[in-house]
Amino acid sequence: MKSNDVDLKYKAALEYYEKGDYYRANQLLEQVMPLMTGREEAEKARFYYANTHYQQREYMLSAFQFRTFYETYPRSELAEEAMFLQAKSLYNDSPDFEQDQTSTVTAMESIQEFLVRYPTSQYAAEANTMFDDLSAKLDRKSFESARLYHKLRYYKSAVVAFTNFLRENPSSPYSEEASYLRIDSQYRYALESVPDKQQERFTEAIDFYQAFIDQYPDSRFLRSAEQVFASTQSELEKIKKTNPSNS
Repeated sequence: MKSNDVDLKYKAALEYYEKGDYYRANQLLEQVMPLMTGREEAEKARFYYANTHYQQREYMLSAFQFRTFYETYPRSELAEEAMFLQAKSLYNDSPDFEQDQTSTVTAMESIQEFLVRYPTSQYAAEANTMFDDLSAKLDRKSFESARLYHKLRYYKSAVVAFTNFLRENPSSPYSEEASYLRIDSQYRYALESVPDKQQERFTEAIDFYQAFIDQYPDSRFLRSAEQVFASTQSELEKIKKTNPSNS
C-alpha cells in the first residue's frame, strides 16, 4: 500500500485477487488504476476492480464500475461479461417486493439491454431467468397492493386494482386469486353501496364470477367464489322483491 512501485502494487493486487482477498485487491487496484492509463494492463485492472466490488456484494458500486468498463472498452473480450455482471449487480441489488421497486425496473431494463446486444451470449439463459424473477417480483408487488385495499375494506379501490392487475398480468401466478378477490371485493362494495346503485354493482359481481369460473373451473377458490355468488344472487332477489320495477 505504501510502495510507489506501480508494477509491484499491480502484481500484489492480482495475487490478492487470485486468493479471493477482494478487499485488499480492491484497495491496491484503486491506487494503481489512475497510474496505468495507456498501459496494456489497464483494461484488465479496471475489470478486476469492478469485480472486487461485486465479490464483496457492493452491488451498486460494481454496477457502476462494470458499466464504466464496457463503455470505456466496448470492443474488449471482457465487454460482454462486464455488461452481464452490471445487469446481475442490479439484479442482486433489487429489494424485497414490499419495498419500492424502482431499482427492480432499472435492473430489468439493464437485462433487456444486455440481451438485445448479446442475444446468443453464454449468459443469455441466466439473464432470462433473472428477468423472469424480477418480473414475478413486480407481479407480487402489484398483487399485494391490490390485496391490501381488500384487507383495509377499500372495496371500490380493490376492484379497480384487481381489474388493472388482471389486465396487465394475465399469466401471473397470482391471477387466479386476484380474479376471486375481485368478485369478493365487488360483492362487498355493492353491499355497502346506496340502494340505487346496488343492483348494478351486484350484477357486476355476477359478471366477475362468470369470468372467474370460465377461466378457472377447477380453482382452489371455487367454493368461496360460489358462496359469494349465492350471496350476490340472494341480494339481487331481495332488491327485486323490494323494487319489482327493477326485475
